[in-house]
Formats: sequence, structure tokens, C-alpha cells
Amino acid sequence: MSLITCKDLVLGYEGHPIVTGLNFTLENGDYLCIVGENGSGKSTLMKTLLGLKEPMSGELTFGDGLRKNEVGYLPQQSGVQKDFPASVFEVVLSGCLNKRGLHPFYGAMDKERARRNMERLGITHLANRCYRELSGGQQQRVLLARALCATTKLLLLDEPVSGLDPKVTIDMYELIRALNRDEGITVIMISHDISAALTYSTHILHISHEPRFFGRTESYLKTEYGRIFSGAAGSTAAKCASEGADNSDSDSNSDSNSDSNNDSNNDSNNDSNNRDNAQLHTAISESEADTAEENSENHKKEGDN
Repeated sequence: MSLITCKDLVLGYEGHPIVTGLNFTLENGDYLCIVGENGSGKSTLMKTLLGLKEPMSGELTFGDGLRKNEVGYLPQQSGVQKDFPASVFEVVLSGCLNKRGLHPFYGAMDKERARRNMERLGITHLANRCYRELSGGQQQRVLLARALCATTKLLLLDEPVSGLDPKVTIDMYELIRALNRDEGITVIMISHDISAALTYSTHILHISHEPRFFGRTESYLKTEYGRIFSGAAGSTAAKCASEGADNSDSDSNSDSNSDSNNDSNNDSNNDSNNRDNAQLHTAISESEADTAEENSENHKKEGDN
């Protein structure tokens, strides 16, 4: 049985649908990237998968013995969350909460699981550090270790590299790929980074107010929207690769120093993303206009006949 099956799902708020006719299946070991424009329903789908929101209609089923409290989640961070006054070990350990049920205290097995996942992600030396004192890259590793405390089967990642510099971004992507390929953990990731989605994922789900594509990544590249999105992402991918190469000679302290550059990097990245989104929106609008014009002409010809 598939790990996740989504059939004719309709998602929305207060009776107003955002996404309709959503169908896809996910098997053990898949790496799914969810892409689409802002407001297309990506985060709503993520909340539905987490059980935080009920679908308006349709079916969402979990197979292979997967339970809702066995899903690891790495959310986008708010400013308040980044300033959370707890030790790294305490944050990682909190990932065991869902498995505790009615038991209010952590046990020896929980603490051992937290230590094991910290070692897994190379952050054992940070155990006693205050979470809010860490760099952005270190915080994301801590949150990923926390998510791994909740699951051995499924990770849900919401923009896991948002705000990170190019070198740390690549490191994070490689870490996630290793968890997927080497340990067989199924990954569902929301991303605006199309080039990374095409590089690392096995499957793409492209949604708007209706699903545009679901299938293998290589098949997505052959579709109209796949060509549009991958083409617009090309210049950004080249720029990131160049910046990553420039940073590749930096030592291990580069991660801890990244906070001082986050504001300027975020402004630059936001400007770049806004330009890319504008290009994507223009390309998609032109494509849809061409399709509508072609359909109109065909309809006219049929009427003349």
C-alpha cells in the first residue's frame, strides 16, 4: 500500500476552495517537491498532511502503518521562534513529544534518540548552546534533528533553506538527500527553488488553483510548465552555483558568521526572487493566453464548418 494517497482532494478556508481535484500517491523512499506560485495552496496542503486542517472534500489516507504522530515537520521560522530561549538539546528533545502520548516526562529512550540525531547531523558540540545564539544554518540543523526525533518514515519540510547563504543552502540540501537516499526516509518539501527541486527530487507536484502536474521529475521537464519554470530558474541556479563556488574555500566558521550577513543576503535574495516570480508569472500568463486564443480560433473554425 502507498505511504500517502490523495484522491480528489479539495482544500480551502471558510468554504472557499483554494485547490481542487488534487490527486497523487507517494511511496516509501520518494522525494516529492511541491512547487507553484505564492497563494497556490502549498502551505494549505502541508497543514492538511500534518492533520492541522481538514480537507473540504476528497480522501487523504496514510498507509504502511504510518500514523499522524510519526511525521517529522520542519516549519518556516518566525522571528519569535528564532529567538527561542532554550538549549539545543532541549529543542531537539521536544521532537519526541508526540510519541509521549499521555506521559508528561521524557524517558531515557527519548534522550538517547535526541543525542543520536544530534550526532547524526553533526551538532553534538552545540548541545548546551542557547538556540537563539546559533547561526541560521545551525538552527536549521537543530530543527531537522528535532523532526527526526518524531519519525523514521516521513519528513515534511517547508522552505528548509529560506534565508540561508548559498554554501549552507547546498549543505542542507545534501543532508536532506542523504536522509532520503541512504536511510530511506520519504521527503515532502515545499520549495520556491526550482533548480534545487529539479536536482534533488524524484517527483514534482506543481499546483495552482488546480493541479498542473504530478509525476517523475524527468517527466515534469517535458511539460509546458516544467519548461517555463526550469527556464526561468536557470539564471538563478547559475548565480547560486557561482556564489557557492566562491564560498567553498571558507572554513568551518563560515556557518557561525552567516548571521551578520543574513539581512543583506535576504534583501538580495528577495530582489532576485521577485524578479524570477515576475518572469514566471509573465511566462505563464502568456502561455495561457496563447492557449485560450488557439482554443477560440478552433471553436470559430468549427462554427464555420
